Amino acid sequence: MAENFESKRAPEPVGAFPHAKRVSDLLFLSGIGPRARGSKEIPGVTLDSSGNVTTYDIETQCRAVFENVRLVLEDAGATWNDIIDVTVFLTNMKKDFAPYNKIYAEYFAGRGKPNPTRTTIEVGALPTPIAIELKVIAYLGRGD
Repeated sequence: MAENFESKRAPEPVGAFPHAKRVSDLLFLSGIGPRARGSKEIPGVTLDSSGNVTTYDIETQCRAVFENVRLVLEDAGATWNDIIDVTVFLTNMKKDFAPYNKIYAEYFAGRGKPNPTRTTIEVGALPTPIAIELKVIAYLGRGD
């Protein structure tokens, strides 16, 4: 049986879906972006009067995304160390991959090896004016 999880600390989903769904020992997180809970604010993003991105700081967005992923994991009964797979969506691979990769290494450095599997994909746009989104799977079969 599948169980839905809603975090009271992470930003609200932008559609009709839960933050996470647990099936057996696997926890599947919906796409998580860098938005702040309770507002339309996107850390590290400057918008013009029409709502178009004028500048963004990928490092600020990366840190916000990782924090939001951590919140959803914790609220669903998981930890950062339970992550087994990460899919990364970037809107500008050429510009943003290197800083993203550096920050990713910081967050996973304390885990020991092996780190989660990872796929990085460039997309033309994301649902809100963000430059990064993560899709995460965690394994909750502790002790295995």
